This record gives sequence, C-alpha cells and structure tokens, in this order.
Amino acid sequence: MSFLFRKADPSSGPASHLGADMDSQNIEIRTPQEAVARIAYLASDVVVSVQPSQAQDSAFSSHLKRYAARKDQSLVAKSSGAVPEIQSVRHNTDPLLSVFAPIRSGQLVSVTTSSTVLLPSIAHLYKLANYPVVLHVSLQSGQSPDYSAITAIRNSGWTFLQSESLQEAQDIAVTAHALAIRSGKGVIHFFDAGSSSRDKPIGPEDASLVRDLLNLGDVRRFQASSIQGSSIYADDGRVAVASEQPDTVANGASTLTDSTLLDATSKATSTEASVKSGSPSDSSATPSVSTATTIDANAPVVTSEDIYKYVTAIWTQLRNLTGREYNAFEWSGPATAENAIFVFGSDAGLFAEALDAAQPTDVYAKSGMITARLYRPWLGAKLIEAIPKSVKRIAVLEQVSRKTTKWGPLLIDVLTSIKSGPGGVEHIVGYQIGYIAPDTVSQALKGVFQNLTSPKPLQNLEVGKREAPETPTGYGLEQPKLETAYTKILDQLFGNRAYVANALNSQNAGVSSTVAASPEFGFGSLLARKEHRQRFVKEVKQAATSNAFTTEAPKQWLAKWSAGAEDAQKAGEIADDVVSRLETDGSSIARQLLSSKGLFRKESLWLVGSDAWSYDLGNSGVHHVLASGENVNMLIIDSTPFSQKSAADAARRKKDIGLYAMNYGNAYVASTAVYSSYTQVLQAMLEADKFNGPSIVLAYLPYFGEHDSPLTVLQETKKAVDAGYWPLYRWNPANETKGEPNFALDSELVKKELKEFLARDNHLTQLMQKEPTFAANLAQDFGTEVRAQQKRKARDAYNELLEGLFGAPLTILFASDNGNAQSLAKRLGTRGRARGLKTSVMAMEDYPVEDLPSEENIVFITSTAGQGEFPQNGLSFWHAVKDSTDLDLASVNYSVFGLGDKHYWPRKQDRVYYNKPAKDLDRVLTNFGGKRLADIGLGDDQDPDGFQTGYSEWEPRLWQALGVANVEGLPEEPPPITNEDIKLASNYLRGTIVEGLNDPSTGAISASDQQLTKFHGTYMQDDRDVRDERKAQGLEPAYSFMIRCRLPGGVSTPKQWIQMDDISNSLGNETMKLTTRQTFQFHGVVKGKLKPAMQAINRALMTTIAACGDVNRNVMCSSLPTQSKYHRQVFACSQKISDHLLPATSAYHEIWLTDDNEKKLIASDAVQDFEPLYGPTYLPRKFKITIAIPPHNDTDVYAHDIGLIAIKGDDGNLVGFNVLAGGGMGATHNNKKTYPQTGRMMGYVKAEEVHIACEKIMLVQRDHGDRKNRKHARLKYTIDDLGVDVFRGKVEAMWGKAFEPERPFHFQSNIDTFGWQKDENGLSHFTFFIENGRIEDTPEFQMKTGLREIAKVHKGEFRLTGNQHLILSNVADEDLPQMKELMKKYKLDNVQFSGLRLSSSACVAFPTCGLAMAESERYLPVLISKLEDCLEENGLRQDSIVMRMTGCPNGCARPWLAEVAFVGKAYGAYNMYLGGGYHGQRLNKLFRSSIKEDEILEIMKPLLKRYATEREEGERFGDFCIRVGVIAETKGGQDFHNNVAEEESDEESCVVTSILNERGKLLQFTQKVVNSVAEYQELITAKYELTIFDTKLVGKLSHGAAVEREAVI
Repeated sequence: MSFLFRKADPSSGPASHLGADMDSQNIEIRTPQEAVARIAYLASDVVVSVQPSQAQDSAFSSHLKRYAARKDQSLVAKSSGAVPEIQSVRHNTDPLLSVFAPIRSGQLVSVTTSSTVLLPSIAHLYKLANYPVVLHVSLQSGQSPDYSAITAIRNSGWTFLQSESLQEAQDIAVTAHALAIRSGKGVIHFFDAGSSSRDKPIGPEDASLVRDLLNLGDVRRFQASSIQGSSIYADDGRVAVASEQPDTVANGASTLTDSTLLDATSKATSTEASVKSGSPSDSSATPSVSTATTIDANAPVVTSEDIYKYVTAIWTQLRNLTGREYNAFEWSGPATAENAIFVFGSDAGLFAEALDAAQPTDVYAKSGMITARLYRPWLGAKLIEAIPKSVKRIAVLEQVSRKTTKWGPLLIDVLTSIKSGPGGVEHIVGYQIGYIAPDTVSQALKGVFQNLTSPKPLQNLEVGKREAPETPTGYGLEQPKLETAYTKILDQLFGNRAYVANALNSQNAGVSSTVAASPEFGFGSLLARKEHRQRFVKEVKQAATSNAFTTEAPKQWLAKWSAGAEDAQKAGEIADDVVSRLETDGSSIARQLLSSKGLFRKESLWLVGSDAWSYDLGNSGVHHVLASGENVNMLIIDSTPFSQKSAADAARRKKDIGLYAMNYGNAYVASTAVYSSYTQVLQAMLEADKFNGPSIVLAYLPYFGEHDSPLTVLQETKKAVDAGYWPLYRWNPANETKGEPNFALDSELVKKELKEFLARDNHLTQLMQKEPTFAANLAQDFGTEVRAQQKRKARDAYNELLEGLFGAPLTILFASDNGNAQSLAKRLGTRGRARGLKTSVMAMEDYPVEDLPSEENIVFITSTAGQGEFPQNGLSFWHAVKDSTDLDLASVNYSVFGLGDKHYWPRKQDRVYYNKPAKDLDRVLTNFGGKRLADIGLGDDQDPDGFQTGYSEWEPRLWQALGVANVEGLPEEPPPITNEDIKLASNYLRGTIVEGLNDPSTGAISASDQQLTKFHGTYMQDDRDVRDERKAQGLEPAYSFMIRCRLPGGVSTPKQWIQMDDISNSLGNETMKLTTRQTFQFHGVVKGKLKPAMQAINRALMTTIAACGDVNRNVMCSSLPTQSKYHRQVFACSQKISDHLLPATSAYHEIWLTDDNEKKLIASDAVQDFEPLYGPTYLPRKFKITIAIPPHNDTDVYAHDIGLIAIKGDDGNLVGFNVLAGGGMGATHNNKKTYPQTGRMMGYVKAEEVHIACEKIMLVQRDHGDRKNRKHARLKYTIDDLGVDVFRGKVEAMWGKAFEPERPFHFQSNIDTFGWQKDENGLSHFTFFIENGRIEDTPEFQMKTGLREIAKVHKGEFRLTGNQHLILSNVADEDLPQMKELMKKYKLDNVQFSGLRLSSSACVAFPTCGLAMAESERYLPVLISKLEDCLEENGLRQDSIVMRMTGCPNGCARPWLAEVAFVGKAYGAYNMYLGGGYHGQRLNKLFRSSIKEDEILEIMKPLLKRYATEREEGERFGDFCIRVGVIAETKGGQDFHNNVAEEESDEESCVVTSILNERGKLLQFTQKVVNSVAEYQELITAKYELTIFDTKLVGKLSHGAAVEREAVI
C-alpha cells in the first residue's frame, strides 16, 4: 500500500537529467514547493508568484527568483532568452488580476500561491476557468490544513488535481500544465506541503519528459493566439473546446487518426474568442487537444469525459517513461476488503502505513483506502470502477474545518456516486478529521472503524484534535516596519486621542486577525465606538443634573464639558480638569464616569489600510465608509514603487481612490507623501480630523522590500511626485462655506507645469482646429512617437538648410557626462564646416537610430561615466544599437573618439572600464559592417594635456580620411570663453541674471549666469534622483537653486532661526542644511521663488553676497561655548574681517532687493561700480578664512586659504593671531598635479591688524594666482609655486610690515563637545548632535519642529559649528527647566551616539550637488550603522574617530584631514583614505581606490579590531595607522600622492614580477637542499626565509597585486 504514495524512492524510474538550462546537476529537491516551482518555471511564459509580503518570500518564490536571476531557460517561454517573467504579488492585493492580461495575449500563465487567496478570488476563478491557467496551491498549514478552501470553489469550472508526496507533487505539476494545454481549461493542483515532510529528497525533473508531455506544438498554437477586448468584470463568453488531434503516447503511436488542427488552413490560430454554442455538443466525437482559441461554431465543448481522456493519456505516457502510475481514484488494499476509508485530507500516507501495519486482531485489518487524484471533474463512474465489489462499508474522512452544510462535500459526492451505481456498499459514514499525530493514527483508525462497523454508525464524528501545533505561515498580517512612519505621525498629532479601529494585534474576541484588519470590520468597530461615546455624553449630561455627587464642583465642570463635547479641542482642554474634580469627589457616580475617562476626549477615529484596498476585492470597504457619510478617517498607504508602477497597474486595474472619493462630494481627500513633504502630511491629517464627514488620506511610501533604506524610499517618492504619478493635493468640501477653493495642489513642480499647460491650452485647441494634420500630434502626451517625429523634423530641417553647401556630409554624435565630449563635438563640427563639409552635431539620444544605415560619414565622441558606462544622453542610443538585429552599415564610414582616465579605476580587474563606451561602440559598429574612417582615438586624463593629447592625434587622421586635411584660409578659431571672460564682461556681477530670472520658458538660467550667481550666494542645481525619469518623459531637469547665507562666526539670534525656518518651509524643500562653513544653506528653491527667498534672508538681517564665488567667503570662527567673553572678542574679529573683504558691487541690491516697482528696498545709488579690493575680475578662485581658538580646532584651521589661530594674553583677553596661509581641500581624482594642502605658517599678527594682514594675503593671491588653469588657481598652488618665503615677502612688501614670530599654541581635537557646558558667566550651553547638518522633521524625529519651538522661547543665541552641529548658547539658570523640557519632548537632548558617529561629517552630494559622483550625506549614517556593532564588540563605542565622506574630491566636508575618509569615485564606489591627524593638523593618504560597501566593511572591521587591541595609551586612530605601517605619513600636500598604500596596476605588475623572481630563487635553493639530507638544517632555514619573505610581501602589495601573485604562484 505504501507504494501508492511513493515516498520518493530515488531508484524508481529513469534518472532525471538536465533540462532547459536549469541547474539540474547534483541537486536534490526537498520540498514540494521547490518541485512545483521548477515545473511552473519550465512550463510558463509568466509565473505569478504570490507572496506573504514584499519582504518575505513564499516557499515557491525564493526558487523562482533564483532561476530567473540565473536566466535559466523555460521550455515554452517566447520572451528574450526564453526566460519567463516572474511577477511577485502580495497575497492581499487581488493577485489573480495579474493573470488576465498575459493569458489573453497568448502567454501561458501559472500561479504559485497558498490557499488563502482562493476564496477572495472566486469571482476571477469563474472567469478564468476556460483559459489554460495553472494554479499550484499549497494548502495553508498554520494549524491543520483546511481543505474547505478547495471544496468551496469545487464548482468554479476548474479541473482539480491532488498530490500527496514529494514525487507526486513533481509529477502532478507536470500533469497540470500538460492538461491545461490539451484541454484549454484552468487546472488547480493542490497539495499539503506537510504531507511530504518525511519524504526523502528526489532528483530534478527530466526535461525531455516534460517537453514530451507538454506537446510544444500545442503550446505554440496557443501562443500564436490572442483574445480581444475582454473585460474582467463581465463574462467574455469564452469556452474551451475539444479538437480532433492525436494524443501521442510513449511509443510514438497515435491513438487518433484525424487531425484538423495540423492543417495549414486550420482556424486554430484565430485571434477571436470562441462563443458558446447554442446546440448540444457532440459527445460522440473523440476529443483531443484544445487550442483554447476560436474554433468552428460547431466544435464540441470540453466535457468531463474529455478531461478524463486527456489526463489518462498523460498519465499513460508518464507511466511508460517513468514506471510511476496514477489514476483518477487510487485504491490501495486487498481486493477482498469489506471496509474502506476515503481520505480527503492531510498526509493520507499515515493512514496507509497504519493499514499496512495492521495486526490480524485490529478492527481495521484487511481494509482498503481510496484517495482522489482527480478531484474535479468528479467522475462517479470511475470511483465505482476503482472500488472492489467486496466493499460494504466506506468511511469518508474529510479535513474540512469550515463546513457550510450539515454533510461534508466529499461525503455528498461519494453518496451520490455510489448509491446511484451498482455495487454492494451498504454504509457510507462521514467523519471530520483534524490534527492527527503520527503516534495516534492507530487509535484514530480504531475509532473510525468501530463506528463504521457498528449496526448504527454515527455520522459527522470528529477524529483528531481541532487545534494543531502552531507553525508560522508567513501569511499572517503584520504592519511593515517602513509603514509605521504614518502611524507614528498619528500618535504625534493626536496622542491618546488617536484610535485605530483595525490596528493589528488588537484584542477582538473570536475574530481572526485577517477579518479584524479589514476595512469592513474596522468601520463597524468605529461605529460602535462612536455610539459608545454618544451614550457616555448622554450619561455625563444626566450626571450634570444629578444630586449624587459629594460636592458641587463636578456638576459645573460636567455641564461645561457637555456643551463642547463634540468639539475635540474644547473637550480636550477641560478634560483633565473634569477628571481631577471627579477623582476628588469620590462618589459612586464619579467612579462610574471615571471608568470611561478616556471618552472625555473626543477621539480621532482612523482606519489604516494598504493599497490592497485599491483593488476590487478590498474596495468595497472604502465604498461603505464613503456612502455612510460618517465622521471616520481612512489612512491608505500605497507602497507601489514608481519604478514598478506601469506594467503592474495597467494590468491589475488599480483604482484611484482619491478620484473615486472626490466624486462623492461629501469626503475630505488628501494625497500625501511623507518623504516629499512632511509638513503637508501634518496639514492633511489635521484637516481630516477636523472635517465632519468621511476623510481619506492617501499616503505614499514606496519600497521594493520592507527593509529598504530610507534613501531608496526617498528616491522613489521623489520620482513619483515629480513625475505627477503621485501628486500631492488636498480636497476639502468644507472650504466652500469659507469662500475658499475646495482643491489645493501641493506639488510645486506639477503645479508649475499645470499652469504652463493651462496657459497653452486654448492656443493648442485653436491650432488643432486650424491645422487638422497636426491635431493627432498635438493631442498626444509626451510619447515616444511624438518625440521621434520631433527628432525627425529637426534633422530634416537641418539637412534642408545644408543643401546649398558643398562637400561631403559629416554627422557628429556625442554622449557627454561633464560637457567635454559635447564641447569637442561642437568644435569638430565648426572645423568641419570651415573645411566645406556639411556637418550636423547632436546628442546621441536625439538621433533616430533607424537613419544610421543611410549615413555616409559619421563620428561618435563619448566620455565615460560610472563603471565604464555611457553618459545618460547616450544610453538610449547605445542600447538601441547593441540590441539591434538588422542594422546594415556596409556603406557607412565611421570613427569613434573616447574620453577616459586609465588610472580612474587603478585595479587590474577594473582596467576594462577605461574608455569602455568608445571601445564597445567601435566594436559593435564594425560587427555591423561599418568601415573606419580613422582608427579609434582615446583621450586619457593622465596624459600631459589630458584628453587633448589623444584628440590632437586623432582629429588630423579624420580630416585626412575625409580628404580635407590641407585646406587653406581656415578662419582663426576664437578662444573658449573662460570664467575670467565671464567675470570681466559681467559689469561687476550683473551679467544677464535679471533676464534669466524673468524667463518663464525654463526653470534654468544661462551657463554664464550660473557662474555669476555664485557670487550672489546661490548655485543652480537639479534633482538628480529624478533626472533620468524626467529625461525619459522629455522634460528638462528639475532645476532648483541652493542658497547659502553669509553668517560670520556662525552666530544667529532665535528670531533669525525662526525666519530661516520659515524660508525653508515656504520657499525651499522644508529642510535646512548647517554647512561645514558654519552657515545656513537652503535647497530646492525654484527659480520663481529665488528672489523672494533672497529678500526674506535680507529682511532677517542676513545676506548671501559672497557666500560663494571667486571672493572671500563666509569667515568661520570657533564656537567655544565655555569662554563667552573670549569668544565675543574673537567673534568680533571674524565679523570685522568679513565686512572688510566684502565685495563693493551694488549689483546684488539691484538684482535681489527691489520691489515689484523696481524701487530699491536698500539704498544703493552708485552711478558706476568700483571694486577697490577685487577689481573687475575678482580673485582667481574661491578664498576661505577661518579662526580657531586653541585647544579646539573645530573649524579645521589648516584647511583654509587663511587660518587664524587665536592667541590669548596673560590677562585672558585676545592679543593676536598666528597666521597660516595656503590651505585648501580641492583636488581631482588621479590628477597628481592637484592635491589638498595644509596651511603654512606666516607668523604672528596683532588682533587690531588682522583684517589688514588677511587683505594683503588675498591681494597677493589676486595678483599672482593662476587665472589660466582653475585647477591650479587656489592660493595653495601659488605658495607652492613661489615658495613660502617668497610669498611671505610679497605680502610683507605690500603690507609694509613684517609678521612677528609665531606664538606657542596647542590643539587637542577638531570635533565638537556635546551636551551641557557652563561658561565663566554661569550661562549654560548645549551642543546638539545634528547628523551631517540636516535640519528636518521625520516621523521618528521632529528635530526641525523642536528647534523652532525652542527658538520661540530662547533668550540667548544659536551658534552653528564648523562640524555641522548646533549650540544652544547663553541659557540662564532660570530658563534651563523649560529648555530641558522642550529638548526632552522632541528628543533633542539625546547625544548618546557612538564616538564615530559624533565625529563624522558629510557633504550634501546627491541629489542636488551637480559635482557629486557618489552618495555622501544620505549614505554615511548607513555605513556607520554597519560599523557600530564592530565598535561595540571591540570596546570602541565611546572612542572618537574622525570619519568624513564627500561625494566628490572637491572636499567640502574637508575629508583629507580626517583619520578615515571616503571620497566618491562613482555611484556606490569610494576612494578610502587613512592617517589624517586627529587635531586636523595632518593630511591623510590613499589606502584603497574605488571600493564599495562590502570591501569597506572587510577593511574597516579588522582594522578597528586591531586598533582596539594594539593601540598605545592615548593613541589616536590616524596615528595608529601610521605607526603600525598600514599607511605612510603625509608630510604635506606635495607628498599627498607619494607612497600610497595602493599602487597603480602597471606598477603592481612590475612589483609582482620582481617578487616572483626572488621567490623562484628561494625555491630553487630549497630544492637543492632537499637533495642533500646532510644539509637538513639549511632546508629549515630556507623555509623560514621564504615565509618571512612572503609575509613582508603581503604587507607591501596592494590587493590587486596580491591576487595576481597568488594566481601566478
């Protein structure tokens, strides 16, 4: 009997072997889900994988994703590479919706799921029954598997197959797919995974067997068909029909002779759905394969008998090939048995084994067992055939826990079949089985058979336990961690008032968690809650007139409360007073009211749901709430990432709940996104709470997995909001009564584009009527077809323009990352036209690829982005070319020039990235038959003139090939416009800024004006998170501006803080940045708000002039909270220097500080500007000054053009400064001519003369700095070129005085001291930890709000630090309690972070900085979190290690002075530097180049452990790295590139060769010694020397060289 259940004997049947490129070698399949997943993958075009959640795989999906990731091939998929599409869908988002679109388009679809989705999807099941869809259903096994999920849908028209063991799961899965294809009907294959938990592993499927069973001819016929215009909401009239096609069996013989489908004129490929026939089907026709497409109107409908014949033929074929036999009903037991059990439940194998092992005296001895392999269609006749004639009694065991009828569904089936047929069965008795442990199965069988054989057996007895041991299923409801963001905001806004009716884990007696979390249940719960409070209010009103109180006070307060009970604010204001009076009264009526004291506050009632409520099966609950008109709030969280929206939403018909709700007219609706506008979320929730009626707040929180980083969520949110996929808006019908508009659009970019659209609308409408030929194009969205036509028209117009010119045509296409390739292309085009060629120049993305074969001469110029990738404006062209299969370029002459840097990726394995786009393009064009005009040219940034070296060799070859090399009379080319030209022509920084600001056609300003606005304190940027998406939509980048304030010494008043906060909220992106230059910075200011922002800053008595640009920028000063008097003296010097070196131009006032009538708000009536210090061209480059107050170097005094070290006199007052000059952080990757530098000592100067000394140093730089090469223009290079002494002499000569000798000083650190400190006046100061200087509100941390509340009551000042933190200064003792209370409330008092985090700093980088190559501010906290466990393990949590990160080598966060630094090289890749001085006095040095996170962690964790165990007393991390030889010490800037730990690859190869030669000599010596036993001691010595040699080697080699060495050895 056990053979029936085949406990996976691997020896039975032929051995399995490799199939369809899936990994079948040496693997064992251990679970039925894995076996089924493999078959579904092989036999499908699309697999819909239903998962518990996005973060949690199902038992199927983990395997499916692995196969797809390996690009394993399916046997049937017609997609690229024959890789089927895996669609992952959450179980509660109507997953079967995903089936309709692909199955109707001729794709074979299978679904892998648990049984939880079946009942909610029953409407879809009826519609899909006549499509060849396969559902593989693992019965939910949280407790005992419940087969009622199967019986409840048994009449839905599907075929049902059951498997009970691991091997059966594999075989029946194949059967299901073969049967679906042959019958054209849906097949559900169900199984309980627990039944096979004791099975031995099996081998993988035999691919040839699967291929034979599927019959690829039938597969291709279905794939060639499609069904038109069907709706998922109505029956489309489709039925599966039988056709006359032979069924092939194993020997190749045909069971049928006639085949109509193989005829070339067959209608099998028709694309129309079949219609239901009005005439009866011809049951006598021999059925075979159905193509499930339109057949003849008289074609017979597939019947139950057809299904049986199909499945029998499949099983016959399977038996002949494997020896494994299957039947519709399986009988196991003696042929003479009188008693039998029919098992429909979990692990029938237990019963089979018990029957096999029965003793002769057992009541169930010599009994048999029946199981259903083909459960539907139910074939009673086949059941009767399977049961021996001797059987008189049958016990029907059903594992159906949720019966809807008195009798079990299987019992009714068996009764109906057997009682109506011949045979001697006398009794059929039904049982309900529960959980049966293996050791109790014999006892259970005894009970079953004792009742069965009794004279009057009882029906519906229960066998086994109702409750099984709990096992985690993964399909229980839980709130994703990310989605707590919105529920936290509810708690913050409403506190105890917030009541979430359908909150998970709430206690609801007798109700399942799934039901309790539904909108319908929650809505009912809220109504009950409201009624309960209404009763309470009534009780309070009655109590207010009662005489049962001990005192009169409660009555007065209760009456007062009753008057405002329905007003949440009024009720809440007096609730505490009411409660306190009742508690004091102590009477019984008071105690009764206090038992419900929470109801004295009017609750904010909420239902919280997901986007599952946006689909049909969840949307009904939303409808109920809206239709009711009840004052209930719904928070619906949508987590669909913008990047995944298009395909899924289109097919799955996701509803727009916002639009649906607004159409009701009686509901408040808001669309919010916490990672886009936190303020708008707060506003929407508050308005929803106040609205008297239903409110729906749609909340966007996109994520791919529930453990995604906030950075991923932020980027997806920004794309969705910016593109208009998720617009931010509020719809408030209550506004009508106030005379305000109902609708408020809160998406700034969408609002701007909407205005532009509305302004054009009338004009376009008129144009469409006037020019009908243009109507189609004008009416379309920014589609690819329109853009293609635009490209075509532009190109044709240009070609027409060139018709009158002579000479050969030359097309020049460029892909540019930083402008160099574009500039080269344009210059080449100009030179070509001068030589008589008809040239056209455009970006690769603007070129129609289909025109490529018609070109005569074409040139490509491309730079290199990222890891050998095409720049963004060349990517689409490259993909189109490389993926093309029919390009013929035999008549095309071409040449390619590439721009790259061979040392940018120095490791040997990364050399392939050097100029990879140019090389790849050259190779592909050659493969398509193109002929080279000139060999590929490669520009290398490492050459003496950079890429110009290679370009100057390549261009002459190109002209030679085109026959225009020797052309006389070529015009002289104008020199390129430089920054110096722009400044000189700007009329003292005016340029055309005003015209640019007033240009409404773009959010940008011109390139020249972008250079000039820096002097005014603002940079133009664009949001790089959405750059690609906007480009794909044909939109310009999301331009905005960064504004930086000029704030000498970083001191701000509380009023100024509030004003800055207002500016960020109303004119910026709702955040502020505290910069490493000790000032405020705003981001996301759109052009239209730029001038208002500038004016608002000036109204706050701040300015932005000279915060950026080639001038002296913001003057920094140590914050020094412990010495207020001394700080004021030094701070005054910083202000004096700042004012003294301020530009004198009045352009700033003219441009920014005028009202609408051009009346100046601040007087400046100069007739003509004059810059007494700067002159018309200002400085060669930026100029920075800082002041440090020993022992704190918290402003990095060595890193600036001028560093002033304050010197205190014997009386404790400031006497003067030591002056450093020539520090600077900017550098360029791999350009050894650029480097960071520390300031050199000039000498000492008195405090009253310090501003003059600074002026003279700046003027020497003005006159001697390099104005030709901006990369060599900083003061550090001027001093290095002249020499320190010569430079000092020039300064002293201009000044007329000499520097005095430097005064002694000592630094202890360059980080901030956090927490509370007192100064000499008794005032307190608190240093807040502001990670990377970003001031913002999040659901977890309302920092921005908290600081604003503090600023409202603070009487002292704020000090911004050079490490991006904030000091609350000058707090009097009497104000301390209030400050501490506010700080605690908003969690601002927390400074208990790791020493590494407290000592970290990062620049802004992505998404706004145009120079960023990698993340910085958004990534450094994540990296530190991944290191903190290591710090904890090694006792380093409290140790200060200075770590800094920047997105590029320009050094805004001063990374070159950090003990450990990461400088962005490409997205996700960084150069790592070690050995900086803890006091900021020493530069670090390159340790590893271009490493990613895994490598960073692999390096840092062992290094931190080593530091913890090997450091000396008081030794800092940077010093340690130098002492133990991890890194060489950097003596100064000019030593920065020397002795780096990671040599370049070319040098590595030489080192390795030398090493191997030396090692070879030692090995030869060893071999000689081996030959002489007498010289054994020499062998030991040689081995020792070899070991020592190898050990020293590894320390000197870089990682790449070490790998190469090991490979060779």
